[in-house]
Amino acid sequence: MRVIERPSPNQDERPEGVTPDLLVLHYTGMRTAAEALERLCDPNAKVSAHYTIDEDGTVYAHVPEARRAWHAGVSFWAGVSNVNACSIGIELVNPGHEFGYRSFPDAQIEALIDLVADIRRRQPIAAHRIVGHSDVAPARKRDPGELFPWEQLADFGIGLWPGTPTRHLRGPVDDALALFGYGTPPFVDWPLETTIEAFQRRFRPQAVTGMWDHECGRLLEGLLARLSPELSLSTRG
Repeated sequence: MRVIERPSPNQDERPEGVTPDLLVLHYTGMRTAAEALERLCDPNAKVSAHYTIDEDGTVYAHVPEARRAWHAGVSFWAGVSNVNACSIGIELVNPGHEFGYRSFPDAQIEALIDLVADIRRRQPIAAHRIVGHSDVAPARKRDPGELFPWEQLADFGIGLWPGTPTRHLRGPVDDALALFGYGTPPFVDWPLETTIEAFQRRFRPQAVTGMWDHECGRLLEGLLARLSPELSLSTRG
């Protein structure tokens, strides 16, 4: 894995005592890698990430992992609204939905696998704590999007993919989504349908409708079963 230092001034200290235990994956959403790197290192932009991975697999390091990068913005995951404080952000060069969204090349994905493995040797980040930008900020973001190979990456401990459901979900859908980590009203200011779209974009990208159905329920139950058999039985009903 080739790593090039490209420091960004857009960083600050993490809160005292906070160790990163969450990893957020993004796409750059700009026409070229050069544009994205320039913006991530522009002090006027006030955005950054810890790393960027180009389509050829080159990794750029912007912010030390011990410090807070400014990548997630207004966000929420597993009860935490200050996602930047406890997370590491990785950008993948891709023009995104605005400029010609496309599949992520093999070289880029291979570099991501290597980089995440390297990060996890230093930081206590569990597989289920590796998420997409759209998971933590669904009202604003769609990245890394429907073409991102979450199922493939789960084999390498990058995120979870649904296992075999142990039983059907009971109780409110919002409670079950929150068990996995998603923000739901009243704890976030976006509607439940927006959270459902984020769930579908990641786990059922062929049908992002914002409408909950039986297939979504089985996928979520399979995730909770993978995460913890106890959780899969704990939805209220």
